[in-house]
Amino acid sequence: MKPVFDYQSYREFILDYYRERKRCSSFTWRGFAALAGFASGSYLKLVCDGKTRLLEEGAKKTAIAMGLVGFEFDYFVLMVRYENAKTEREKRKCFEELQSLRAASNVRLLGNEYYAYYETWKHSVVREMAPLMPGASPSEVARACRLPLTATDVAESLHFLLGAGFLTRDENGDYHQTKRSLTTGDMNVVSVAIHSLIRKMGEFALDAFDVLPISERHFSGLTMGVTEESYKEVVKELAECRKRIVSIVSKDKKLEKVCRLNIQFFPLTEKMYEDSNKKGKGD
Repeated sequence: MKPVFDYQSYREFILDYYRERKRCSSFTWRGFAALAGFASGSYLKLVCDGKTRLLEEGAKKTAIAMGLVGFEFDYFVLMVRYENAKTEREKRKCFEELQSLRAASNVRLLGNEYYAYYETWKHSVVREMAPLMPGASPSEVARACRLPLTATDVAESLHFLLGAGFLTRDENGDYHQTKRSLTTGDMNVVSVAIHSLIRKMGEFALDAFDVLPISERHFSGLTMGVTEESYKEVVKELAECRKRIVSIVSKDKKLEKVCRLNIQFFPLTEKMYEDSNKKGKGD
């Protein structure tokens, strides 16, 4: 099976380890759990099914049971610690430690370029602006941006975008996107960076609300009661809406400006009923 450094999910690694042992022997989940010192014979299977999770001590016992030592042991425990981290600061620290371990083992972190891309709003803006301004210098790109962007920021971003493969440059020195639209890559890798980007773009949206005339911005919202089921349906509809919007702008040949679309859908109250069907019943 693949080395642990090729994984970004500890659950996937455990499952692959189990399947490999199972393929070569009569290995069972019960035997695996006993080897790791867990009382429940189904515990590690439940972990792989996403129905429970490993804690720090459990991660160490499982790593030992799988024969992981040195950097491999540390990497596995860090994967568990990353998933269990409660704050963005903790997640960022774990992710950086995972990067360091991979670098020490000469293994490139798959998706690291996406993490760096979403870590700052500047890369996504420059990636859109540079192809729209053929022949423009970094200072000209910076001046065309309404956001706080300097010529140095643009130059550094262009260097990153070219190196990471988000942009290419032709013989005339003009920039081109390698892909018209981007996905977020592996969310297990980029989630912390995405959260920071969304927060910053939310701040820019508030500024735009105060500064831009209504003709240049569109803000709207709804306050509504929902059930768990309708919440999922709305989220699904928003995802489909995003796809339709991408399809619309992908047809444009000559672009005129760069815009940002924020979509927020969040609760304003705690859950008022454990089961919406029980509403109006009881005491």
